[in-house]
Amino acid sequence: MSHTVQVKRDQIGIARIVEQALPPLGEGAVRLRIESFSVTANNVTYAVVGDAFGYWNFFPGEGEWGVVPMWGHAVVEASNHPDIAVGERVYGYLPMGTHLDVLPVGVTPGGFTDGAAHRQPMSPIYNQYARLAADPEHDPAREGERMIFGPLFKTGFLIEGMFRRADWFGAQAMVVTSASSKTAMALASVARERSPQVRRIALTSAGNVAFVVASGCYDTVLAYDAIGDLPQVPSVSVDFAGNAAVLRAVHETLGDLLKYSCTVGATHVGAGFGQAGAPLPGPTPTLFFAPDHAVAMIQDIGPKAFGAEVAASWQQFLGHVAGAVRIEARGGLDAAVTAFAAAADGSADPAVGVVIRP
Repeated sequence: MSHTVQVKRDQIGIARIVEQALPPLGEGAVRLRIESFSVTANNVTYAVVGDAFGYWNFFPGEGEWGVVPMWGHAVVEASNHPDIAVGERVYGYLPMGTHLDVLPVGVTPGGFTDGAAHRQPMSPIYNQYARLAADPEHDPAREGERMIFGPLFKTGFLIEGMFRRADWFGAQAMVVTSASSKTAMALASVARERSPQVRRIALTSAGNVAFVVASGCYDTVLAYDAIGDLPQVPSVSVDFAGNAAVLRAVHETLGDLLKYSCTVGATHVGAGFGQAGAPLPGPTPTLFFAPDHAVAMIQDIGPKAFGAEVAASWQQFLGHVAGAVRIEARGGLDAAVTAFAAAADGSADPAVGVVIRP
């Protein structure tokens, strides 16, 4: 039997666990038994923008119920593919559940792509699985960090790269909302190393100020009610909160000094993702879609150089956040439901990285 967590697509705080019999394994297919996955604000964003960006389509649910994608590890439980053996482990995009059948194509010693027809319209970045036995990014001692920070880190890395290639649009400061989120911390870490001339300013809830300060990723930390204290210097903003009121306050405070407004996530569920009401002063917010930037950067510098740059920044990031976030493993899908609900309603402790072992 397989078990899968489904959430209501229009009320993501409501969830159920569905039990289903495993179907016969298809020709050339591989059955993955999910060993572990992380639950972060990134997964909440997948759900909030699921209809607009096709995130509900990776692991189809039923009617109003959808399956939220996760990043994690799995072991091959059964295989009808000649080059993939039972017992080998992989890392990649997984449902919040216990099993996933994939149709491997483009198989190499390092990985494969799921060739299932329903996944092809979406970005190929999400359809790739790393085979851990030959995966240079795999560190058995860092599996928790990879699940929690890995995908988010790459998004932060790509945002910094986009700004740096544009000479930061002439900005002297970067204003980051939802600064306690893992992706925001990754962006700040990469900018600290690769663009130290740009001041990193964190915006966060009053309850998270101490954590964000302790992370050491930012030069300045302000609570949301202190947005009016933002330095009046040429700036760019990166919005991970998706909170229309917060974004408007940033735009109104900085006005023409805001040189670029980048929209990435939606950690503040129900707070008016994107713009609301009258047009914002300053630049029109531009949505950042990481897979497109990853493909462009790989085409620009080549996969080997891209991998090397990511790996170097990843090691620096792990050093920056060491001790700031405690990884906590929890067993069972009930724990996944609880963790996702906490991430969705904003009550999750940013100092705890949750790993689920279903």
